[in-house]
Amino acid sequence: MKRGEKVVLALIGLVLFASVVRSQLHVEEKHDRDIPFYSAATPDVARKAMDIYRSNGCKSCHTLWTLQDMLQSVPAPMLDGIGSLRTETWLYGYLSSPNPQVVLPSRLKKEYQMPSYATLPEGERHLLAQYLASLKVKDWYFDQTKKAEYEKLTGVEYHK
Repeated sequence: MKRGEKVVLALIGLVLFASVVRSQLHVEEKHDRDIPFYSAATPDVARKAMDIYRSNGCKSCHTLWTLQDMLQSVPAPMLDGIGSLRTETWLYGYLSSPNPQVVLPSRLKKEYQMPSYATLPEGERHLLAQYLASLKVKDWYFDQTKKAEYEKLTGVEYHK
């Protein structure tokens, strides 16, 4: 083995050793590896709502459970955690609006803006709103996101 190869291998070994030591010493909170999104819906509500979600083509614009089609470039918001931001009543009103952009203005191109689902049967709109409202995000994730966004936007350390 040549001297240069030995130096490269030694550097790689040193980096690996340092990262192992760092991971052992710099133990973050347990939830670092947890999935921050969850649903409080019953299995029956989730199944029925997902049938509505699929049959109305919501997947063509929105991601759910952070599953994203790599070929999809539509900038519609992901729905994970939407229930931590909006109530079931608000979601039902939004889905029932003849013009959702009046309820929540959109900067998206016209072809990507939320269509009206006012023509869906009322029961389906209620079920979809109930399910969407059940999609929550854990508090620690909100806290981390707020902190990161604040620091990114202001350049100042975030204090609660």
